[in-house]
Amino acid sequence: MTNSSSTTSPERAPGRMARRSAGPQPYDFRRPIKLSREHVRMLQIAFETYARSCGTLLTTRLRAVSQLSLVSIEQVTYDEYLGQVGNPTLMSVVSLDPLPGSMLMEMPLTTALGSIDHMLGGPGGEQAERQLTDVELPLMKDLLKKMLDELRYSFEQVVEINPKVTTIEYNPQFLRTLSPGDAVVVATLEVKIGEIETLSTICLPFTTILPVLQADNAEGELSAAEQAARDLSRRNLTFGMASAPIEVAVRFTPITMRANDIVNLSVGDVVPLSHPASVPLAVTVNDTTFAHAVPGNQGSRLACLVVPPPKESLA
Repeated sequence: MTNSSSTTSPERAPGRMARRSAGPQPYDFRRPIKLSREHVRMLQIAFETYARSCGTLLTTRLRAVSQLSLVSIEQVTYDEYLGQVGNPTLMSVVSLDPLPGSMLMEMPLTTALGSIDHMLGGPGGEQAERQLTDVELPLMKDLLKKMLDELRYSFEQVVEINPKVTTIEYNPQFLRTLSPGDAVVVATLEVKIGEIETLSTICLPFTTILPVLQADNAEGELSAAEQAARDLSRRNLTFGMASAPIEVAVRFTPITMRANDIVNLSVGDVVPLSHPASVPLAVTVNDTTFAHAVPGNQGSRLACLVVPPPKESLA
């Protein structure tokens, strides 16, 4: 089963996360986005792989044409995420051994109950939202295990994980695996089973996934084309910096004056300098001394001759 984006949006239940529309998105300067473009791309590849493989899995297990497609990857706070998902819903807490923290896999109850109906030989379709029975719960856990196996395979290029369902909850407000203000990365997936379309989410703690992405990005080898582009950029930057004009000053040793003396200065006043005649002047750029020199001239123009620092000249 291939992964293709549907041109029609699924029906949006109250409180559900909506499909991201194309165009400008609001930016909150109080919470800057920390995921780089490379990190988002790595997650996008992993979740798109998961969507394709999981669509094939559901088609085989449920004996109904199923399709998953990635809608968006975004960074929000944990409290914002809980406020966007439906209630009630099927919320699975998933351990990510050996990574710390827990992932949340959220699935609408109508999707879960429809999947169970397909597994039991029924037609699926719209289902009344209710909690799973003692008979249905093991069937759902077995399906979730198979789906997590596909997730493990999809993330092999990013990090090796062994995801396992630890808890299932129906009210997301009862889950407090993170603090309300903690950042999370949320992948929204469009799930189509038969004629029913819904949105499902996978929530990863930011502190769990970011070190993995940074380590993978640091260890990644550059291709020949990427290395050539980086070398060209370095040469262009070096050339640009070498030819950039900067102001150079030749200075006497500064003196300290009272504000009253400066205000009362007038034409003809003499300000004595404390710079010894035997000590060279300082050559500075942006108040940083990088050489020493003695004053002079070159033809009709003032000039200076660079000399060793005072300590070396006295040695």
